[in-house]
Amino acid sequence: MVIHVCSSCSNPTSFLKMEKQELPAGDFPELLCVNSRTWTPTYGQHPHIRNGSSFADHSSSLSRYDYREMLHNATFCLVPRGRRLGSFRFLEALQAACVPVMLSNGWELPFSEVINWNQAAVIGDERLLLQIPSTIRSIHQDKILALRQQTQFLWEAYFSSVEKIVLTTLEIIQDRIFKHISRNSLIWNKHPGGLFVLPQYSSYLGDFPYYYANLGLKPPSKFTAVIHAVTPLVSQSQPVLKLLVAAAKSQYCAQIIVLWNCDKPLPAKHRWPATAVPVIVIEGESKVMSSRFLPYDNIITDAVLSLDEDTVLSTTEVDFAFTVWQSFPERIVGYPARSHFWDNSKERWGYTSKWTNDYSMVLTGAAIYHKYYHYLYSHYLPASLKNMVDQLANCEDILMNFLVSAVTKLPPIKVTQKKQYKETMMGQTSRASRWADPDHFAQRQSCMNTFASWFGYMPLIHSQMRLDPVLFKDQVSILRKKYRDIERL
Repeated sequence: MVIHVCSSCSNPTSFLKMEKQELPAGDFPELLCVNSRTWTPTYGQHPHIRNGSSFADHSSSLSRYDYREMLHNATFCLVPRGRRLGSFRFLEALQAACVPVMLSNGWELPFSEVINWNQAAVIGDERLLLQIPSTIRSIHQDKILALRQQTQFLWEAYFSSVEKIVLTTLEIIQDRIFKHISRNSLIWNKHPGGLFVLPQYSSYLGDFPYYYANLGLKPPSKFTAVIHAVTPLVSQSQPVLKLLVAAAKSQYCAQIIVLWNCDKPLPAKHRWPATAVPVIVIEGESKVMSSRFLPYDNIITDAVLSLDEDTVLSTTEVDFAFTVWQSFPERIVGYPARSHFWDNSKERWGYTSKWTNDYSMVLTGAAIYHKYYHYLYSHYLPASLKNMVDQLANCEDILMNFLVSAVTKLPPIKVTQKKQYKETMMGQTSRASRWADPDHFAQRQSCMNTFASWFGYMPLIHSQMRLDPVLFKDQVSILRKKYRDIERL
């Protein structure tokens, strides 16, 4: 196994001690102590480095290499003590996915109160330097991969910005004060990390969508359908009533909640169709768009099927989408997909609704996700973004996709959809004007850039994966297909 070791330090004392010893040739892969800013050796006052080679010889050889490139190509990075006990090389190594080899006895690693550094670093003894090569050569490739993956997780979660370092510090202090709801080691050391898992939501890991496998639990077997209603109920043939009946017939449906965000009074109970599951009608808070993502106590299941009132879905489509979500409970799973792109001419992010094989968002007008995202949307996102959504009465679905992708670092999942969906949706009167309105599209473009600015990067991730039922469109008997109705629509 070839191991590349990149070493850099602000004080070469430890390595100078090594130079005085007679080392067998080949025992160390040129452990050079260099300065990343000037890319010059820091031990210029020492004329002989090793085996009689001169400083000039090493200086000329170093000029052929780029420090950053070497750092990112290295597997292990030595982190000796610097001018002080610690060294900024430690964070450099984390950022580069290079496993830090700690050589600083007595250094308390950052956030070691909650972070298990044995999962991301090799803790060495600076008094036993000669054992380091054999130690790192004995580490199995699978372990090396796990170490490097953990360095990236920890860097992204807690160290990639001053803001994250400060927030992590404050959250650890909060855990010290409120020990009864403090986060445990699994939360801090497993994706998505302690900053995205809010202990105020629940102290039980099974209430979050990220730990089912760790706890040996199966994802929820039932969902709550939340239908967002914004137009008056004037006819028994309106799409919202057909949608309610279709969702209620699903074998996985536990209840239906109609979120009444219409300016008109609530319809009488007899106006709603009779169903086998409870139908609860509640008025939206302040009648704003963000109210559809409030953590309502009425939602009794972990899974939420979010629906716009004009969505056209069959019971079969609902059933299939939910079975897919059970395999990916941390993601958004649904039907209408959209994408983003970088517009070089305008130097800004763009939004597109073109039907292509590429997508990065699944709109919440017909999607399933974990109800924890309602809590995270309400308590993690700043009021400025939610106020923007409410003022525009637009972009709440985009903001939810930004949030979930930022947490999971994964794209949503699109499932099989009947071809007529787009034309059927555009034919509805309740929102046809919104889809055709150029201002509506321009607002969504603006939202994309405002959201990306707050997150500090573009969290949306492109995907070309679509999940279809087994035997979908295969030339076999329709009786062999479980979700045969999807092909008939």
